Amino acid sequence: MSKAEFIERVAKKGKMNKAEAKRTVDLVFGEIEAGLKSAKKTGRYTIGTLGTFAVSKRSARMGRNPRTGEAIKIKASKSLRFKPSMSLKKAAGC
Repeated sequence: MSKAEFIERVAKKGKMNKAEAKRTVDLVFGEIEAGLKSAKKTGRYTIGTLGTFAVSKRSARMGRNPRTGEAIKIKASKSLRFKPSMSLKKAAGC
């Protein structure tokens, strides 16, 4: 689903126009981003019935170029992970 489609659904469900729905969606996404930035010590940001966003660290490692088979160095990096809440899992039938 694209962001535009998501905004349309929020507008329809919330009985609001698209501009208000877009501001609401942007506000929610902005708050998640701000929460992750402020949770630097724990690296986690939990939203009640939605789930937990967490920053995970990947260490540097050796890999292979799939075309040539040559060994290459892969830099250390950070990645964002999401673990859904139990109620969200139940809603999805998991």
